[in-house]
Amino acid sequence: MDKENFTIGCFDSKFIGDDGAAIGRQVFSKDLFAQNSHFKLGWLDLEQIGYKAMIVNFSDCVVMNARPKFALLGLSLPRNFTRAQITELTRGIKKACDEFGVQVIGGDTIGSDALNLSVSIVGELAGKVVRRSGAKKGDIVAHTGRLGGSLKGLRALQNGGQLGANSRFVKPVLRERFFYAAAKFINAAMDVSDGLGTDLTKLCAASGCGVKFSQKLSQMQLKSGEEYEILFTFSPRHAARVKNEAKKARVRLNLIGKITKGRYKNHARGHHF
Repeated sequence: MDKENFTIGCFDSKFIGDDGAAIGRQVFSKDLFAQNSHFKLGWLDLEQIGYKAMIVNFSDCVVMNARPKFALLGLSLPRNFTRAQITELTRGIKKACDEFGVQVIGGDTIGSDALNLSVSIVGELAGKVVRRSGAKKGDIVAHTGRLGGSLKGLRALQNGGQLGANSRFVKPVLRERFFYAAAKFINAAMDVSDGLGTDLTKLCAASGCGVKFSQKLSQMQLKSGEEYEILFTFSPRHAARVKNEAKKARVRLNLIGKITKGRYKNHARGHHF
């Protein structure tokens, strides 16, 4: 059973269905970052955990063309955590917030058996809102960066290996500079958090369309989640402009197909949830 979609279906709201909820000029988003689901304590240090928990939430705002502004934190802290450990965790949170100009404005903290971070973000639109549902027949389908690094990192950790501080699994890199500049040319977008195959299925379902691939994609590319690259579509007439913005931001673009009539269903299972 797809528990995520079943849970979402229990609520009747016109605002559900994108990476965040756009209401007026604001975008609201929320993500959980949970021990033994998204990470193990031996895999990342506490500063890295705090940093990543924030960055993956900022990503939801970025792909809707919003700048994250405020954060509410829910922290479930192990009962044996020391002040030094809490300081290390919050140092990572503050580092991410400083990089994006985000203020923590409140939240809640409880004692627990595991470390879990619940983050709510309030952002402000930088221009038009970009949704998952805007893809049009004939649009070019693209994603930023390289995919597969996060899953490779996860498998290395599961096999007892160690990752460098700049590994994609440890430290996702957002493409906000490119996206804010290119958003006016983009019809639909979302971040690659559950794997390209799964996320492309979601985008096509929201837009009522299918996709024809122009290249063969590996299972690693299709399955690797927690990449936080941007999956998006745009009209061919804007291709030169989109490519130019990517070049200026020094972001790699991968043109992987075109939007068609019909539907797309992914059969590659993502690596989490």
